[in-house]
Amino acid sequence: MHYVAHLCKDRKLKKLLALQPPFQLKRRKDIHIYLCASIMSQQLSVKVGDVIYKRFLGLYGGRKPTALQISQTPFDVLRSIGLSAAKTSYVLNVAKFAEEQGIETSKLSGMDNEEVIAYVTQIKGVGRWTAEMLLMFALQREDIFSAGDLGIQTAMKRLYKLVEADKKSFRQQIMSISEKWAPYRTYACMHLWAWKDGA
Repeated sequence: MHYVAHLCKDRKLKKLLALQPPFQLKRRKDIHIYLCASIMSQQLSVKVGDVIYKRFLGLYGGRKPTALQISQTPFDVLRSIGLSAAKTSYVLNVAKFAEEQGIETSKLSGMDNEEVIAYVTQIKGVGRWTAEMLLMFALQREDIFSAGDLGIQTAMKRLYKLVEADKKSFRQQIMSISEKWAPYRTYACMHLWAWKDGA
C-alpha cells in the first residue's frame, strides 16, 4: 500500500505495520445513515451497537432508510429499538439536517476537513470525534488524526511510553508525534486501533 513506506520511517510504528496487513479506506454514499449508526453505537460495545443497528434497519423492512423516512418515524418507535431519549433525538436531528441542508458525499467532498467538521457539528448530537470518524471512514480522507480518541491515546501511551501528567502537554506530545505521519495520519490511527485491540 502507498502509505506503508512513509509510516515506516517512524520506528515504533514500523513494528505495528510489520504485524498487520495494510488497510484500505472505502467511500460511503449514505452519510446520514453513517452518522445515525455512529450516534446509536456510542458508548456501547460493538456487539450491542450491531444489535441496535439491525433493529433500526428492521423498522424499514431491512433496508437503509432515506433521511425523510427517518424523520417521519415517531419518536417512540425509534426509542423502542433500545435508544436513549437523547440518542433518539440526535438521530432525528441528523435526518432533519440531511433533509433541510443536505449531507451528501458530493456536497461534503468539496469541503476541506475543518469545513466538514464545522458543517456536520452544527447538528446537535454530532461532536468533533464523530465528524473525524466520518472523514476517515465515509469520506476516505487519508490525513485525519483524532487526538481526542481514547483508543488512540491508550495505544500511543503504550507504544511511545508516554506519561499523561496533564491533558494539555499530553495532547501536544501526541500531536507532534502524529505530524511526522502526515499525509497518512488516518492509516496510522487504524494501525494503532488494531494493535490496541490485539488484531
